[in-house]
Amino acid sequence: MKIRDWLEELEYELLSGSLDEEVSEVCYDSRKAAPGAVFVCMAGTRVDSHRFAAQAVKAGARVIAAERGIEKELEAGGLTAEEMARLTVLKVKDGREALARLSAARFGYPAKKLVTIGVTGTKGKTTTAHMIRAVLEAAGKKTGMIGTTGIMIGGDVVPTMNTTPESYELHQAFARMCEAGCTHVVMEVSSQGIKMRRVDGISFDLGIFTNISPDHIGPDEHEDFAEYLFYKSRLLSACRIGLANRGDEHFEEVVKDASCRLFTYEVFPDGEPEGGEGKAPDFMASHIAYVAEPDFVGTEFDVSGKARLQVRLGIPGAFNVENALAAVAAGSLLGVEGRDICRALQDVRVNGRMEIVHKSARMTVLVDYAHNAVSMESLLTTLRHYHPKRLVCVFGCGGNRSKDRRYSMGEIGGRMADLCVLTADNSRYEKVEDILADIRGSVEKAGGAYVEIPDRREAIISSIRNAKEGDMIAVIGKGHEDYQEVNGVRTHFLDREVIEEAIGELKKEGAPC
Repeated sequence: MKIRDWLEELEYELLSGSLDEEVSEVCYDSRKAAPGAVFVCMAGTRVDSHRFAAQAVKAGARVIAAERGIEKELEAGGLTAEEMARLTVLKVKDGREALARLSAARFGYPAKKLVTIGVTGTKGKTTTAHMIRAVLEAAGKKTGMIGTTGIMIGGDVVPTMNTTPESYELHQAFARMCEAGCTHVVMEVSSQGIKMRRVDGISFDLGIFTNISPDHIGPDEHEDFAEYLFYKSRLLSACRIGLANRGDEHFEEVVKDASCRLFTYEVFPDGEPEGGEGKAPDFMASHIAYVAEPDFVGTEFDVSGKARLQVRLGIPGAFNVENALAAVAAGSLLGVEGRDICRALQDVRVNGRMEIVHKSARMTVLVDYAHNAVSMESLLTTLRHYHPKRLVCVFGCGGNRSKDRRYSMGEIGGRMADLCVLTADNSRYEKVEDILADIRGSVEKAGGAYVEIPDRREAIISSIRNAKEGDMIAVIGKGHEDYQEVNGVRTHFLDREVIEEAIGELKKEGAPC
């Protein structure tokens, strides 16, 4: 290919060189540059990759996309005038946008060959995405998925560093999905992914807004809630059909600039809303019932509006009804029949999301990803509906994140759990003891009972070994994550495995479990 073949959807100015330069790859890390590569320069918050342009050229790159002229950087990098004269340099408005559009072109615009479904929201994105995938696959649609749990193509799962990967990785994944025979892709679209322009150039067939509440506000995230809401709402201007939760308190703010054909959904726990035609949401869930049977723990509810179904959902919790209703609505809008939707939702399971790992007369132990105040409160409220004799919550908070999360989670734990077991999460570059001190202060103010066990493995094992009959133990915060991050180093750690290990040891000892 020639570089001109990759520039159809990108605005640029040719500063030097020829558009007939042969290209075969796109890179934004100079250490991965090679002959045939286009090196994209970006001025980031921490690193300005313009200063690595000379390094990329020395590695063989002959095309540079930059946000400004880079003669000084090339000279400082030791390039001669002759070497610089052989380069093709493109000036682009935004390096991240250029990366997204060049990556799409490099892989042959694979997103256009798929039915793309994007899901955004503060909580429930992963569960909703899994449910939609289950619905589509129940209808015989081979569906890839991208999000917090990784890139899923068939039975293969590739871990990702971000909920919404960098644009190059996104289009590379889309291309792999096309090669594997996928017709659909469901992906989580984070506010950071939108802000960092990772999804630029993707026109989603269906964009879904689930909810929004204060989160991801602080250093390296969003400046304030207004900015967070703005980027969340952008998905509804990047899709053909939009689906939004009318029950969210910020619904009107989120949809006010939507440019798509918009449908709505809402959960009514106590029955359907009053009002005439046009006043009700397009999809409604009502008459929610909690169900605990020997072979099934979950909920049942009715769907009305543009779909009329009786749904049996195989994941506990009223807040999961909201996620399931989004999946029902998405399936309906995508032409999936009701019987396939119902079958999928009865059997759906999501790793690390209200995942029941052990259930017995003595105790129930589950894992959930709840890692902020909103999701933690929803989780504990839901678990109370199953009437445990004692609700035990094992949790910590991530380091190098807003302290408000620690204070609010500590307050909720102290108020809503019978016992909090405070422990490590991903401490990153902070001391676990400092993080626990922040949480502990809020637990104490709320009058809650707690124990402090900094080592997460020991904390989980202790909660199980000291369980009382009728306990429900919720190990939260990490969910599906299979690592712990300390001082920049990740080591393998999966809550589910530790729980299974602890139960296994009790069984070997002949102890009640």
